[in-house]
Amino acid sequence: MRNIHGRPAQRAAMLMAFSILLLCGTTIMTEAQTRIKKRPFGQTADGTPVELYTLTNARGMEAQIMTYGGIVVSLKVPDRNRGLTDVVLGYDTLDGYLKDNGPYFGAIIGRYGNRIAKGKFSLNGVEYTLAKNNGENHLHGGLKGFDKVVWKATPVNGRGIRSLRLNYTSKDGEEGYPGNLSVTVTYTLTDNNELRIDYAATTDKDTVLNLTHHSYFNLAGAGAGDILGHEVYINADRFTPVADSGAIPTGELRSVTGTPMDFTKPTAVGARINQTDEQLTFGRGYDHNWVLNKKGVRGPTLAARVRDPKTGRVMEVYTTEPGVQFYTGNFLDGTITGKGGMVYNQRYGLCLETQHFPDSPNQPGFPSTVLKPGQKYTQTTIYRFSARQVQR
Repeated sequence: MRNIHGRPAQRAAMLMAFSILLLCGTTIMTEAQTRIKKRPFGQTADGTPVELYTLTNARGMEAQIMTYGGIVVSLKVPDRNRGLTDVVLGYDTLDGYLKDNGPYFGAIIGRYGNRIAKGKFSLNGVEYTLAKNNGENHLHGGLKGFDKVVWKATPVNGRGIRSLRLNYTSKDGEEGYPGNLSVTVTYTLTDNNELRIDYAATTDKDTVLNLTHHSYFNLAGAGAGDILGHEVYINADRFTPVADSGAIPTGELRSVTGTPMDFTKPTAVGARINQTDEQLTFGRGYDHNWVLNKKGVRGPTLAARVRDPKTGRVMEVYTTEPGVQFYTGNFLDGTITGKGGMVYNQRYGLCLETQHFPDSPNQPGFPSTVLKPGQKYTQTTIYRFSARQVQR
């Protein structure tokens, strides 16, 4: 057996660290193994090349992100036995996203995440008209939102750092929005099994902005069936009820107490989702914005926690945003074939979209989404993963 050279204190520290790793059974990757990798991933209809970047942390967790839509194509997360499984819905190839990404699988959403009523808003006395791509309303940035453009990617790969910086300039008038908007979205995979998303933007004209991320999570695995057994906690005492099936908020901040919207204690998704309740009927299940209990804290705070009892996987969501849209894949209807030939049926994935509130440009009582020249839009959202032993 080879001797371990060095001073006694150094040898003792090395042996102790080695023993801890053996006891914990943790897989530690080398610096070379955790470097960001890039490969071609096809091209868009107009011939623009698309690249796929793979980020791997020191524990083996892996995130694959492509430049088209800034989409998280795959997110492999360990379970309680350290088995890695992809926990986000999507497609195996770029063609799937190009042909049908109506669900917005894994994408960056902008300029405005969620809905704007009637596809109109007024700013500084000027009315702006947007595409009506969700019934009578505007949804997720329009016909060609940020989920359908190719972003410029810059990998940031230093010791202990694995980030992918994505840049896009949205021109004045694009999809009806005012102002030339410069956007940067940075994905970072940390050694604490966190996927961190930092957003930044500036404009040369007053505009509205509400960026978010749209992964569909299934902690049992992307091909494991429905998420009705997932237990959800949302750190919110209020939500924004909607007026009808168009999902536009009424402007009220309603208490969750005594309603199926109360997730202040961990509750299985399926426990109340089929109850006779007006709000659930409007959304065919959960598809609402919760008003997070921020208490004046500026940094990222806990928004939600999801646990899959089968695998022990836990996902915690931290954000600087005032709200989160909890959506349970109600409009997945079995017409989409995803990864590995899996047919995605209703409620096969859930979304936790951190955000400002829907229709804020038309709701003066909601937190403002106006961005002015000289200001910098910033927000951070963190998806943190861990695993617990299954409770018997």
